[in-house]
Amino acid sequence: MYTKFLSLKAEKQERILNAAIKEFAKKGYKNTATDEIVKEANISKGALFHYFNSKKDMFLFLYDHALEILMNEFFGKIDLNEKDILKRLRQVLLVEFMLVNKYPDMLEFVKAANFEDSDEVKNDMESRNKEYLINAYSKVLNNFDTSKFKEGIDIKRAVDVIIWTMEGFIAKEKEKIKKNPITNLNFDEILVEMDTYFELLKDSFYK
Repeated sequence: MYTKFLSLKAEKQERILNAAIKEFAKKGYKNTATDEIVKEANISKGALFHYFNSKKDMFLFLYDHALEILMNEFFGKIDLNEKDILKRLRQVLLVEFMLVNKYPDMLEFVKAANFEDSDEVKNDMESRNKEYLINAYSKVLNNFDTSKFKEGIDIKRAVDVIIWTMEGFIAKEKEKIKKNPITNLNFDEILVEMDTYFELLKDSFYK
């Protein structure tokens, strides 16, 4: 579907991608004008629509492209040989913060895309996010050491509580991200608070 774009030289691809990411991150899908993207990328509007059929196609391609890079980096850093599920999930959050520092523009775009409420792309985003989430959780939650849990604990429900706690923590941080650039967040404070939750979970469920 995107063979024309992918056949371009890498430098030109990056120029177009960076221009589009910058505009979508700053203005969101609904308010982004392709005129600004082509101006930033130094290409014609006709060329842009030669590579992508529509603004929607370009937006979804960018989102898939960004998540592919981020997911590859993510699972390249996570040690899935760590059998302690709490330590493994702590790694997950630490790697997420590392990615924020390494790919701030891309993360700003992904953030903006996740908060996008345009009916034109909302359903596509929801289906993509569900698929990415299921795949990520299936890898992260596979093959961990259940012997660390207290006797009589329902391990499945305990893991559910751990995940809900993480999701609640992330949701709270997302509320901060809505109002501030990602790079303005105090990650030292976030890590201290995060560890407080992990200690509570450890005391509650581990021997």
